[in-house]
Amino acid sequence: MKPGAAAPPLVQSDETFALVDGALRIAVVADTHSSPHPELARRLVELAPQRILHAGDIGDLAVMASLSAVAPVTAVRGNIDARASDLPDVVNIALRGKEVVLLRLLLTHIAVDRTRIRADVGRLARASGAGLVVCGHSHVPFAAHDRGLTVFNPGSVGPRRFHLPIVFGVIEVGAAGVSLRHVDCETGAAWTPSSASRV
Repeated sequence: MKPGAAAPPLVQSDETFALVDGALRIAVVADTHSSPHPELARRLVELAPQRILHAGDIGDLAVMASLSAVAPVTAVRGNIDARASDLPDVVNIALRGKEVVLLRLLLTHIAVDRTRIRADVGRLARASGAGLVVCGHSHVPFAAHDRGLTVFNPGSVGPRRFHLPIVFGVIEVGAAGVSLRHVDCETGAAWTPSSASRV
C-alpha cells in the first residue's frame, strides 16, 4: 500500500449459531501459527463444543481441517494469514435461542491497543449490537470489560511466546447466562488470568 493511501475496507461476514436444547458451548482458539499444541485436539474432543472460533493467525490452513474434525469452525484472517484470502477480517455472530438472539459477538484478530479496546473495533461492535468482542494476536489470555464491551482473548495454542501459557477459551451460553473461561491446553485444567494479563 502506498504511503498516505487509505487502508482497504475490512471484509465482514455474518453468522447465526442456534442453541441446542437451550445451551451452546463454543471453544475459542487463536494464534496457532501452523503448530497447534499436540494436546489441543484431545482437549477439544473432551470439551465437545458445538462450534469452534479461530481468532486468527492460523498459519498453515491444514489447522482448519483438524479443528473441523471436532466441530464446525468459524475463523477470521490474522496478520500472518496472507494465504487465507477467502477468510473475513471480522465476523458478526448472533447466538440465537428459540425465539430471540441471546448474545451478539464480534470476532476479529486485533481488537486491543495496549490496554484499551481499539476505537474502530468498538465502533464495529456497537454498530452490530455486539456486547462481546473475541480476539487474538497478543497471545495474552484475558477477559475484561472496557467502555461497555466485554473483550475475550483465548490466548494462544501455538508455539509458546516468552512465559505465556498455552491456553484456549470457552464461551458457554445457557439458562444461567453467558460464561467465559480459559483451559490450560497442556493439563486440561481451568486457567485463571492474573491481574497482569487483563486489559
